[in-house]
Amino acid sequence: MLEIRDVSKSYGARRVLDAVGFDVAPGRMTGFVGANGAGKTTTMRIILGVLDADTGTVTLDGEPLGPTGRRRFGYMPEERGLYPKMKLGEQLVYLARLHGLSRADAGRNTDALLERLSLGERAGDAIEKLSLGNQQRAQIAAALVHDPEVLILDEPFSGLDPMAVDVVVEVLAERARSGVPVLFSSHQLDIVERLCDDLVIIAEGRIRAAGARDALREEHATLRYRLQTTGDAAWVRDEPGVTVIEAEGGSALFDADDADAAQRVLAAAIARGRVADFARQHPSLSQIFKEVAR
Repeated sequence: MLEIRDVSKSYGARRVLDAVGFDVAPGRMTGFVGANGAGKTTTMRIILGVLDADTGTVTLDGEPLGPTGRRRFGYMPEERGLYPKMKLGEQLVYLARLHGLSRADAGRNTDALLERLSLGERAGDAIEKLSLGNQQRAQIAAALVHDPEVLILDEPFSGLDPMAVDVVVEVLAERARSGVPVLFSSHQLDIVERLCDDLVIIAEGRIRAAGARDALREEHATLRYRLQTTGDAAWVRDEPGVTVIEAEGGSALFDADDADAAQRVLAAAIARGRVADFARQHPSLSQIFKEVAR
């Protein structure tokens, strides 16, 4: 378990992190979201020891993190940081060796990752000769090549086409399923919602929400329902205790004052004809983010 507790950081009079705290659990993908300047990258750099916190602690399995513990981490920065003129395969082997792998293990890991990330044919290419999307995948490979026990990834999906995103999502999910705690930031909220088990939302240096994705969706859910009938659903506008958000044809989206009002709408719909669907609507990650980060 990676634990961040009461971490604060200031630059002069400007406080960029204020008592930040959350957990990254083994075997779980934790999405870390916030607007530009919210504090995501600063938090990640403190976790990695690149920056020192003014106050607070970062521990792994209950032990304070130092240089030795952080060697167990895999990190992908938002900025590309690989040697541009070095060949991709040679660079990954080199990075794996720096983390203590034998040449044979480093070579095996490199070959397997390049194939998994559809970069096998690019192993002999210099980084600067790769497309921007392939450079992004190369950065991900660099974070994974030494079999890290913890993964910290800053905007790993930036610049990837949809097919490449699917490949990277599955590679990261495989690592999580093997028990690795994975913390990743992204502005692509649809990907975060699809991938994460847990969610942390930061705004203006403070944690505004944290917890399991589905629990947060339930916590922030309103009594909003979608009704789909075989007839015209415009009549829902006249029902007491509901506010219609939209109604078109046989479909109506509405907020109910309480569960009884929603059930009255359902009963009225059944009385009028066949109900194709009736379901409570849970908020998307984007909606939760807008609610808690404003």
